[in-house]
Formats: sequence, C-alpha cells, structure tokens
Amino acid sequence: MGIVGDSLARAVQEAFTRPIPKSAPAQMRYLVRQLKSTRAAADLLGVSQRTVERYVKDQIKRPRADLAQRLEDAVRARWQPRIQAQAKKRAASTGITVETRARFGFTAAPGSTDDARLRRLTVTLPGPIADRLVRAQDAGAPEQELRAITAEGLGAVYFRDGGRRAHGLEVEITDIDYLDFGL
Repeated sequence: MGIVGDSLARAVQEAFTRPIPKSAPAQMRYLVRQLKSTRAAADLLGVSQRTVERYVKDQIKRPRADLAQRLEDAVRARWQPRIQAQAKKRAASTGITVETRARFGFTAAPGSTDDARLRRLTVTLPGPIADRLVRAQDAGAPEQELRAITAEGLGAVYFRDGGRRAHGLEVEITDIDYLDFGL
C-alpha cells in the first residue's frame, strides 16, 4: 500500500479490543483456522505446507524476518473482523480525523496567491467522505485514488470551509510528510 492506505489500516486496527497473538506458532494456528487449511496458509505466505504444519505443532518457533513480517501482516489483516467492520461503520457515520503535514497544491483562478506550501492540518472529514475513503480502501483502490479522496475531503472542510469560501478551488496533495487517521 502507500502512506494513505497504511495509515487508514492502522486507524482501523487501533480499534482492536485484544492484541494479536505474539508467537509465530500462535499466529500460524490462527491463520490456519481462518483460512481453513494449511495449504491455503502456505500459499498465502509463500512457504511449503510442511513448514506451516511445523509451526502449528510448535516444532519451529522463530521464523525468518521476512516470513515473520508476512505472517504478522496476514494475521493483523484478519484479526477481529467484526471489530474492524464496526470501526469502519462508525467512521462512515461520525467521520474520520486526519492529522497531516503535507504540501498542498491548488488549481485556482488566475492571479490567485494560492501557491503550494507545507501545511500542518488536523481536520475531521465528514461521514460521506470518510465512507467513500473506507469503501475505496476495501475495494483495493490504488494510493492515488485514496489521496484524491483525502484531498477532496480536506479541500471541502478546511480550504472551502463547507462551501462558504474559495468556490471552485481544487486541492491536490503533492507531498506528504506524515499522515495519521483517527476513528
């Protein structure tokens, strides 16, 4: 993913009520249970089925660094799916808080002084835009589309102030220093 996609995934994972399993064998058992077979877990992680079986039986306890990361990412993506769904539903109704430091470029009327510059913003995107953002991520939208939706939301709320000023101003995020979402 990218900066926006990863940050949105972290925000949803902050809603977890229990921590993910710590040890590699426990993570592997959870993944096998979720995928319903050792073959499916092996295909997902890019290892042999026998390797997965060894982790499940506690014969192997410490994976290589790259496998450990893939395993943790796979478990984290599937951990507490109902809690994740509730967090996304809550975000769609109440909105998402965005904290960012980024360079914003504008398309404005000729002669305007709206030059691109680094800005630090903390803004709550309204429910409809938050819903579009979450649905786009669930559908596997590319990073550029997620950035465009975020820029559109920031433009509507912060720069156009809900339609009270800067009519016709189109906002574009050109450079992100950091970006955090909060549900």
